[in-house]
Amino acid sequence: MSLAVRKSSPVVVRPSPEPVTMRGTIKLSSFDKGLNNAPNTSLLLFEHPIHNAAGTIQAALSRALAHYYPIAGRIVARGGDDGDDAYIECNDEGVVFVAASTSHALKEVICFDWSPDARKLLDELVVYYPAMTICGPGDPLLMVQVTEFSCGGFVLGVIWNHGVADGAGMSQFLQAVGELAGGLPSPSVAPVRWDGSLPSLSPSVLEEQEHMLSLDPLNGDLATLDITIPLESIDQIRSDFSGRFHDQPCTTFEAILAVLWRCRTRAIRLDP
Repeated sequence: MSLAVRKSSPVVVRPSPEPVTMRGTIKLSSFDKGLNNAPNTSLLLFEHPIHNAAGTIQAALSRALAHYYPIAGRIVARGGDDGDDAYIECNDEGVVFVAASTSHALKEVICFDWSPDARKLLDELVVYYPAMTICGPGDPLLMVQVTEFSCGGFVLGVIWNHGVADGAGMSQFLQAVGELAGGLPSPSVAPVRWDGSLPSLSPSVLEEQEHMLSLDPLNGDLATLDITIPLESIDQIRSDFSGRFHDQPCTTFEAILAVLWRCRTRAIRLDP
């Protein structure tokens, strides 16, 4: 199907003038340095409407950046001992935000597949980096598009530089945006940095990391599979875990991994 999306001109969103603890530069770890030009994309679908979704999320994004201020910076390269150091310059240059809308209902486009038409559909819900497959020097570390549908639902399309956050880190940031959009005075989880806690990656791991980044899942380099895991199953796993391990928390991500691991164990028919 053809999805006509009307997009506003991109705007720069900077941290709101709330107090933060520091500015300056942050050196990327060896985990992040090899990924500092790799874009990651996520689409979050919300069926229930909120008033002025784009404006509300844009304002919350600005407030969240005051707490997660490195995301509003830029990655720069500097000559270090190995001649290849990379840093986040915390300069408040901001992130890109686009408000969009369509006359379609969310249920008309909620079933995605891996066909070329479906890919074109998804492309309309995200604002991409100029080079598409890489984040260039000086590019924002985060780009956000909110697309409002005729039914009141909306899609939050997010693309970010992996050098500033992995999936879990971006999830934590977006949770903060959601909490601020919902009226909380501050995020429930304050960001904490502990740069010295990560060891250096070995050359062999760095080579494998580079190889993985060269693969294209949409051109047959990787097998792809869409899996729907009911929220009831996730909630049951989290409840069982908490009850068995004295109220220790279990994240949604960990619950999903548990389901996938169970499926994999059954598929290869391990001895029970």
